[in-house]
Amino acid sequence: MKVGLQALVSAVVGFAVFAVLVFVPAGTFDYWQGWAFIAVFAVVTMAPSIYLAVNDPAALRRRMQAGPTAETRPVQKFASATAFVLLAVMIVAAALDYRLGWSYVPTAVSVLGDALVATGLGIAMLVVIQNRYAAANVKVETGQTVVSTGLYGLVRHPMYFGNVVMMLGIPIALGSWWALLLVLPGIAMLVIRIRDEELMLGRELDGYVDYTRKVRYRLLPFVW
Repeated sequence: MKVGLQALVSAVVGFAVFAVLVFVPAGTFDYWQGWAFIAVFAVVTMAPSIYLAVNDPAALRRRMQAGPTAETRPVQKFASATAFVLLAVMIVAAALDYRLGWSYVPTAVSVLGDALVATGLGIAMLVVIQNRYAAANVKVETGQTVVSTGLYGLVRHPMYFGNVVMMLGIPIALGSWWALLLVLPGIAMLVIRIRDEELMLGRELDGYVDYTRKVRYRLLPFVW
């Protein structure tokens, strides 16, 4: 099966899972925040995927190799599995919040949340375009070189920075303040993932140690 078709099938399955996570706990399809969130996610992920399918299928294939089963390092398996669970719990908690009325998020703020989701996803997809070796799992491939320009000139892990932006946007896009509490353990998993990943990159990727001296911040500029 060609990578473009694989990406399409994966997207359809992913959006179906999202629909279940959003609308079952919400108890209704009359939930515009849920529809808007899924629409934003679909548009922002599919457009770059189509671009990569046409221009760099190998990069798209790397991006699709995601999840704990694609990881080879135990720490990465744990962090990846936990991150997926936290994302699902965050979506379900936000939808339950909407259903039970635990908190109220103004429409304008929910729209801002969708903008953050779009921005975070956009950053993550742009990383793949700027660095064709950027993958959803942690590995070093033959011929891989260090990329230090573009977003990689700002932080060493711009894809994870995009994930942080997205995580901040999801709860308020879905109309929940309480689900924002799950952002903290989500960031903790990224920190664990980054520390382990950098140990491997420092040993296996030529020039990475010099790159860390040039770009000081791992995830958030001027913070860490």
